Amino acid sequence: MEQRNYYTASQQRLRGAGAATAPDLKVGRRLVAQLLDGYAGPVAVGLWDGRYARGDTGAVATLWFHSPQALRELVLRSDLVRLSEAYLRGEVEPTGSIEAAFDLVDYLGARVFTLTERMRLGALAMRLPATKTRAELQRDGADRKARENSTESIAYHYDVSNEFYQCWLDPAMVYSCAYFRDAEQSLADAQHDKLDHICRKLRLAPGQRLLDIGCGWGALAEWAARHYGVEVHGITLSTEQYRYAQQRMRNTGLDRQVRIELRDYRDLSADTGYDRISSVGMFEHIGVKNFPLYFQTVKRLMKPGGLFLNHGITNDSGWGTTPVRTFINRYVFPDGELTRVSEVQKSMETEGLEILDVESLRRHYAITLRHWLRGLEMARGRVERLTNTTVYRVWRLYLAGSAHYFERGGLNVYQILAGHLGAVQPVPLRRDDLYR
Repeated sequence: MEQRNYYTASQQRLRGAGAATAPDLKVGRRLVAQLLDGYAGPVAVGLWDGRYARGDTGAVATLWFHSPQALRELVLRSDLVRLSEAYLRGEVEPTGSIEAAFDLVDYLGARVFTLTERMRLGALAMRLPATKTRAELQRDGADRKARENSTESIAYHYDVSNEFYQCWLDPAMVYSCAYFRDAEQSLADAQHDKLDHICRKLRLAPGQRLLDIGCGWGALAEWAARHYGVEVHGITLSTEQYRYAQQRMRNTGLDRQVRIELRDYRDLSADTGYDRISSVGMFEHIGVKNFPLYFQTVKRLMKPGGLFLNHGITNDSGWGTTPVRTFINRYVFPDGELTRVSEVQKSMETEGLEILDVESLRRHYAITLRHWLRGLEMARGRVERLTNTTVYRVWRLYLAGSAHYFERGGLNVYQILAGHLGAVQPVPLRRDDLYR
């Protein structure tokens, strides 16, 4: 059934753009065979006639090339970002597990071709029809570069509506890693456990003042105020989140206990003091060069004997030029930047913070992302009505790829608890209180 559907779809595409010939299919099969020579992973490859060029219906995932042009571009450009962009345009389509499809991406990214192999592949790819002329491709590249990190690109790719996130987040609207007892626990329950885990680590108590940097839609602020009796000051740079969080506190009757502001953490008053400070899920936007200022600001705002919890994503290699980085910065987080956890800790210590506890939640984030991905896929119709098909595909690819790399260990997420260097720290000698 799947093969018949893809055959029909392929023929419809080709009739609109000039039908592919039998020689094109023969070249395509030879190209796939040489490109994936030695690949033993779970991904099959299908071509524009709806038939498999590698693997069969038993594959965990299949990457379908709807046109010879998409395969030609992948080989001649040697750029895996172009493969993702072909998916955004509908020229390439993964079926089965989209997360598993990243195994093929890893293989292609790591494989080193000899000069002879590159020449053979290039010669075969040149025999496939081109979509655009060289001049058109150069103009496209220049236009794309000009749009990178512009206000328009950020608005188009990142500033989507609250309703969009409601399609696939948990009911509390928590856009960060959950904390699971096991893989069977519901996302909503695991997010409640994460919020409580943070509050326990911070040893929150009535009468304290908590600053939540990057408060999002207000889930942690609400939980801390309701269950731990603290006064919360939440800040965000998102107008959509700010309005939602404000209304949330009014609806729950916590608006006198929780203050939400549209404010940058760097603009907080020097004489403002907080007993506890949290930062959950915004650290990825700071930028490595801004670490000193960020941690200096936290230290300045934190009272003596205070505690700071930083919950942020790291990677295993720094933020080098890779297809993953290029895709994320171009289509999801234009200002995103990751580095090793060792670099994060080094910067914290340099700025006078003492690290008290470090916990990796890597496996928890892989599970969280799979929940989000299933939610997004189930809500596809609504998501596309709220945004468009391209936005749906961007986020589907992003969530699946993130789950893959958290599972593999290329990405990680750490909760780091810190206080003033050398101070008497308000934490017990043991962790027993966290698990009672």
